Order: sequence, then C-alpha cells, then structure tokens
Amino acid sequence: MADTFWGYSRKSGKVGIRNQIAIIPSVFCSAKVAERIAYQVPGTVYFRHPVGCSQVGEDLEVTAKTLIAIGNNPNFAGVVVVGLGCERFSPYELAEGIAPSQKMLETVVIQKEGDSIAAIQKGVKAAREMVQMASRQSREEFPVSELMIGLNCGGSDMTSGLIANPALGYASDKLVAQGGSSILSEITELIGTEEILARRAINNEVAELIRKTIDRTEEKLRKQTQQSSNQERTHLISKGNYDGGLSSVVEKSLGSMKKSGNAPFSGVISYGHQPNKKGLFLLDSPGHDGEVSTGEAAAGAHMILFPTGRGTPTGFPGVPVIKITGNPKTYEKMKENIDINAGTVLEGRKTLEQAGEDIYQEILEVASGKQVKAEVLGHDEQFCVTRLP
Repeated sequence: MADTFWGYSRKSGKVGIRNQIAIIPSVFCSAKVAERIAYQVPGTVYFRHPVGCSQVGEDLEVTAKTLIAIGNNPNFAGVVVVGLGCERFSPYELAEGIAPSQKMLETVVIQKEGDSIAAIQKGVKAAREMVQMASRQSREEFPVSELMIGLNCGGSDMTSGLIANPALGYASDKLVAQGGSSILSEITELIGTEEILARRAINNEVAELIRKTIDRTEEKLRKQTQQSSNQERTHLISKGNYDGGLSSVVEKSLGSMKKSGNAPFSGVISYGHQPNKKGLFLLDSPGHDGEVSTGEAAAGAHMILFPTGRGTPTGFPGVPVIKITGNPKTYEKMKENIDINAGTVLEGRKTLEQAGEDIYQEILEVASGKQVKAEVLGHDEQFCVTRLP
C-alpha cells in the first residue's frame, strides 16, 4: 500500500500541508501595508518583494506569473492581495489569476481605500475572517502521490555531494515511485551534468530540453564572467564551498545532481509555471537559494528539502524548508536550525539508505503538520522572484 500523510483538501482538487493565509503585495510600494496586515493577524504569512513596477516585457511577465502561482500554492487557504493602484502589474490581475483556485480571496488597493491606515484596516478584517474560516477545517488522510517536494541546497561542502544529497535522492526516488512529484533546480550548479541528466529523460524531447536549459545558463555565465570589471567576482562557487573542500563548479554539480536520485525526468518547467503531470522535473532557475525556492513554491511544491554542509538558517513563508546536513560538526554547531543529521553516515552509525529513509519519514511528518525549525524560528528569507536582464 502507498504511504499517506494528513493534509487539507482544497476546492481546486489539490491538497495543502499548511492552512495559512497569504498576504501578497502586487508591487513593492504596498509592501509595508501588507506587512502590517500580516503582523496583526496570527495565522498569516507575508511575501515581501521589490518588484511589480518599472519592469517591461518578459521580466514583468515572469514576476506576474510567479506572484500568481505563489497565491495558487495549495498550502494557502486564502489570499489577501495588497496593491497600490497605479502599478504596471495590477492587483486585480493578480487576484484574477488566483481566483480559479476557488480559495478565499480579497483585494485591498491603497489608493482606492484612501490611505495606508484605511487599507490596513480593511486587510486586517479580511485576513482575520479568513483565518477563522480556515481554523474550522480538519486534516484528512491522502496518499503521498498528492505531494510535491522541491530540492534545493546551499552552503555546500564535501559532505553534501557524498552524503546529504544522495540521501535526499533516496527519499525523492521513494516519493516519485509512489506517484509523487519532485523538482530539481539550481541550473548554475548543474553545469557539466547535462548529458548525465539527459540520459534519465523519459524521451528525446525532454532530454534535449535538459541539455538546452543547462547550455543556455552556461553561456550566460560565460558572458557575465568575461565582462566582469573585477576578476574576484568571476568565481562560480563561493568561498565557503572552497573552504568546505569543493574545488570547482563541476565537482559541486556532480554532487548537486544527486539530490534528484535516479528517477526519470518527466519534463522541464519554466520559472513561474506548474507541471501538468506528476514525476521528477527540472526547473529552469538560477542558483540563488531564494530564487530557486520561490520557483519551486510557485510550481506547487508543498515543502523544500535543503541539504547544507556549511549550515544556513533560512526559510520560506508558508512552505516548510527541511534542513539536512551530512556534516556532523555543522549539525552540532547549528542544531537549532538543522532538522536532520545525515552526518551519522560519515560517523559509521547509519547507512546512506537509512539516512534517506529518515529524510523520507520527515517528509511525511512535516506534510502531516510537524513544524520544521525554520518555521518555529520565523525564518522566511527565501522568497525572491527572479529577474530577467
């Protein structure tokens, strides 16, 4: 029998693992009003961002699609859209994009309400009513085929590719084998692996998309490094990666791809889009942790699995981020931030498969309501919409 978890049924037919209300500004000008609304209403999460205006073309379109997709993430029972009123990406367009999900929805426009105080009052009233309605809903049992996880990593060291990432790959494979979905991204950290990943594609079309996605990112990085006025800015991996024992971006990539296990790739997702089927997918996104997590949450991921060798405390609003490390010393130093110590493999106390099973069981528990450490501590830094040049 398939494994199960306890989640929240949505009218759209999807399932959420959290039941919060999202407060989403359509433009940076309305960010403070949105923040004040969320601050006054427990049970809400707030999405600060610097975009929504003075953008044109595909750059603005990616912003629009991403904000709409975040509002459609099934972890949110309702959404309060907060706009200024004169922005290029209209708050009404944002609300219209979320409306088909049939979740609770309200639009607050500062210029229409008269001032920020009036807008905050309206938003607080709407959010409070939504939280009360959401609190009446109980969790129900669902098969793991309803789950989608995002795979991300940051602050990698040598233990990431040797232990934490392969263990996560085991958990991802187990989820996908039961009909669930998983998303691999960080294209800047997959350079050199395109042929390996393409061999795992379900068909030639997907294989070619994988190659083109990674090749396009590599060419972009080549131009950026050639045009740099400061050669110290041309390194493709961080100082922390070097200090942690990684020698090059290709070495890092060979470890990074291990997060996806051995399952076949069903397709490639554009940023701000959702897959139309289940399985393992590649998301076209830069390597920035926040942009990756945001793209995966926009694709519908219920949670993010995040290996880190060096350690990081960051989280994402409304989408739990499970921290995993393969370095036992990092776990001891940052055990208030890291959820799973896969460093037990390095110490000889567990096998890689046992560590992978620990991660898989944590996925089920978090999906059923267990809070991760980033949630408990209020970390929400990873929301960051990517920009196009």
